[in-house]
Amino acid sequence: MDNLISLGIFLAIIVFVVFPFIGAAVKIVQEYERGVIFRLGRLQGAKGPGLFFIIPFVDRMVKIDLRTVTMDIPPQEVITRDNVTIKVNAVLYFRVLDPSMAVTKVLDYFRATSLIAQTTLRSVLGQAELDTLLAQRDAINARLQQIIDEQTEPWGIKVSVVEVKDVELPQTMQRAMARQAEAEREKRAKVIHAEGELQASQTLANAAEIIGTQPAALQLRYLQTLTEISAEKNSTILFPVPIDIFEGFRNAAAKTAQTTQAVPPAGTDQPS
Repeated sequence: MDNLISLGIFLAIIVFVVFPFIGAAVKIVQEYERGVIFRLGRLQGAKGPGLFFIIPFVDRMVKIDLRTVTMDIPPQEVITRDNVTIKVNAVLYFRVLDPSMAVTKVLDYFRATSLIAQTTLRSVLGQAELDTLLAQRDAINARLQQIIDEQTEPWGIKVSVVEVKDVELPQTMQRAMARQAEAEREKRAKVIHAEGELQASQTLANAAEIIGTQPAALQLRYLQTLTEISAEKNSTILFPVPIDIFEGFRNAAAKTAQTTQAVPPAGTDQPS
């Protein structure tokens, strides 16, 4: 009977003492994680991935995720260099390169990176004009990434990408930009129309010069025009009149003009 009691006590000690001790000593770290070990408060380094043992009640482990983190930067109200108030939001991609520094150099690296990103976003966009922000988005993103990465590097954080997602403009500015775009389009249309008129006038002048040297060409053009008009289904009545008929009237008008110039006006002295 005493032996059974002793065996039960031994088994109870194993269950309540040894198993928890072994469970606290055995640690498993995933492939995308690292375990930062502290022994009596002193940094021992990062371990993992896989299975390893620590000393319970002496060692403490902090798990750090090494995967790329996607962080949405909250919308920020920014006054640009040309005094336009806009609301901008962005997205930030970063990951931990040095788990030990991410634990020992900053209290909460995720929150610290978020605050640094918000501050840098307001500072950089406040130094740029609205047209630059809208037209040179890649340059703005590269500058944001460089500044944030330099500030988080001492924490063992690598910022890979910063992208400005959306720029929200005031309604008054949207209407002004719409009017500007409309005026620009209208200016281009007028310029294109004027260039077309210039080219058409030059072509007509060249055609008139060629037709003037060949009188038969005018007659052929006249007949071609009649053919084009008669091909259409309309109620237009055409009376073809040969152009040669008008030649006599034109010659008579020319002779009358010459006679008028030759006769001196009344009241003038005749040469003796």
